[in-house]
Amino acid sequence: METFLCEHCQSEIDRVLFVEAHKVCPSCDRHYYLSAFERLQLIADPDSFIETDSTIFSVDPLGFPNYLDKLKRDRAKTGLSSDVLTGEVCIQGYPTMLAIMDLGFILGSMGSVVGEKITRTFERGLEKRLPVIVFPTSGGGARMQEGTIALMQMAKTATACAKYSKERLFFISVIADVTFGGVAASFASLGHIILAEPGALFGFTGSRARASIREELPEDFQTAEFMLAHGMIDNIVHRHQMRQTLADLLDFYHG
Repeated sequence: METFLCEHCQSEIDRVLFVEAHKVCPSCDRHYYLSAFERLQLIADPDSFIETDSTIFSVDPLGFPNYLDKLKRDRAKTGLSSDVLTGEVCIQGYPTMLAIMDLGFILGSMGSVVGEKITRTFERGLEKRLPVIVFPTSGGGARMQEGTIALMQMAKTATACAKYSKERLFFISVIADVTFGGVAASFASLGHIILAEPGALFGFTGSRARASIREELPEDFQTAEFMLAHGMIDNIVHRHQMRQTLADLLDFYHG
C-alpha cells in the first residue's frame, strides 16, 4: 500500500483511496488539485463530452524567453492542447457548455487562448441557448509572457458574460483553489450563481501582494468560507456533492 502524509493535517493517506475519493483528504477534508480531465470526469455524464476549439494554441507575441518551451512542457504534463478545456457536456442529462481551467498549465494564468476559448464558450451557449458552467482557477492572473494582450482578456470575457446574461441565460461559476488575479476580477466573479469548493482561495491578489499594504487582515481572509460569510459567493459545495448540486441547479433553471 502506497501512502503519503496530508500536507494540511499530516494524516497518512492511502494513495489509491485518495484518488478514488477525487483527491479529498479523508481526515481533514482538504480538497487537493484536480486536473481539468479529472474534474470533467467528476461531473460529466459518461461519453457526453464534445470538446470545442481543441486546435487553438498560444503563440509567443513578445518573444518572451523560454515561453514556447514552457507551453510545450505543460501540454505534455497536463495532456491539454491549451490552457483551458472547453466543450459541450451533459450533467445528469442536462446539456450545458463547459469550461475548465487547469492550474497545472502555466499556473492557470490567463493568456489570449483562455480569453478566446472562454468567450467562444459563452457565444456557443448564447447560440444554442444552453447554460454555461465554468471552473476557473488561476494562481498567476493575466499572463506576463503575453503582456497587454493577456490583460485585454479581462474585458473580452466580461463583455461575453454581459452579452450572454442579457439574454437571461444561466451562468454558474465554480471557484477552485486557487483563483486569483485577472481571472477572479473578470468572468469568475460574474456567475449568476457562484459556488466554491471548501477552503478555496479566491481574490485579486495572493498573500505576498497583500503583505505590501501593511494592514492586519483576518486569518481566513480570501477563503471560500470568508467569502460566503461576506456575501461574495452563494455556497460552498463539497467535491463529492458537486455533480448533484450542478444537476439540481440546472433542473431548477429548466423547470
